[in-house]
Amino acid sequence: MRPLTPLVSLLLAAAAAAALIGLTFVVEPFRSYQLATACAYLCAVAGLTLLTGAGGQLSLGQAALMAAGAYSYALSANALAGAGVEGALLLLVPLGASILGASILGVVIGCAAGRLHGPYLAGFTLALVVAIPAVTSTFSAVLGGDQGLWITVEKRPTALRGTVSNEQWQAWLAIICAVAVMVVLNNLLRGRFGRQLRAVRDNDAAASLSGVNAARTKIISFTVSAAAAGLGGGLLAYVTQSASPGAYSLVLSLYLLMAAVIGGIGSLTGAVWGALIMVFLPYAVNTFTANLPVSADVAARLDGNLAVAVFGTILVLVILLAPRGIQGLITAAGRRFRARFPPGQSPSNPASAVVPVPQSRPSAETPSSGTQAPATETGTPPSGTLSTTKGQR
Repeated sequence: MRPLTPLVSLLLAAAAAAALIGLTFVVEPFRSYQLATACAYLCAVAGLTLLTGAGGQLSLGQAALMAAGAYSYALSANALAGAGVEGALLLLVPLGASILGASILGVVIGCAAGRLHGPYLAGFTLALVVAIPAVTSTFSAVLGGDQGLWITVEKRPTALRGTVSNEQWQAWLAIICAVAVMVVLNNLLRGRFGRQLRAVRDNDAAASLSGVNAARTKIISFTVSAAAAGLGGGLLAYVTQSASPGAYSLVLSLYLLMAAVIGGIGSLTGAVWGALIMVFLPYAVNTFTANLPVSADVAARLDGNLAVAVFGTILVLVILLAPRGIQGLITAAGRRFRARFPPGQSPSNPASAVVPVPQSRPSAETPSSGTQAPATETGTPPSGTLSTTKGQR
């Protein structure tokens, strides 16, 4: 299957965004809220796919990068609202601040990643997530401590307030941002940077001998991944209108990593499946738990914990049965289908593409056993002539 050109990829992304935006008109507002949350998580999972899937850098600090984006959004939005700024600036400037704040943290992590590998890098990024409550408590006057910050956000435009709900507008903004992140990351992975990133992942020494700056490539990969996660954190802060350390805990980092693995760690399309599972699976499990005929104490213990258990079970099954994730299963199924039914052959009529090839008839009849064959060009008589001559002698 030929890779898609950048123009075709852009058109497909625009069509997907239009379809999702149209979907918000037929679903209830709560589903639009869930869709906006899934798009926010998609930005973080897609960045982790680039970093871990293509770059081979194991990171457990994606939640810390989302927190950096969320708090950057909150501080900038509240500062602009206090200065009396309204309209598009109150929406776009905080989103840009969320990308910038997370990117700065990504540069710091990337500089350390040039010297750390494997479990050491995972431990370093894990420490960032664990340190979030301590940082917010130390700078509680600015970051709000354990309670976090309430955010003044820009609502939907005045022209849309009669026809579009607030949840729809949030979903639209999240869809546009998520599609933009997917397009940018796809172009990066298909270009020169993607080839360099995979070369460093396979063997950084060989990549260095080939002229690739391994340290710079790692720093760029962490920065790009952090920018995507920061935008996701900013979107989540805009949707929830708050930024608190409890929302970006170690559990969220593990969820993001599991979502990337379950969806397909080596594919951006797998990040879509992972983000959808990350939002809708806990909701389905919690709904099932609420309908169980159990006591209130048991229901309180199952609430949240059962979703984690189901998520972990799915992760184990995917690792054992489908190492490439959901997208890998879909790709393998499509490959087997194309091998069984080549182009031009209908699945309902497999023999429809079989075209009989007529056999060519010989130009001269084959001589029978009793007929003497002509002599060859070298002058040697055929075997039949030799035997006849010997008989006559």
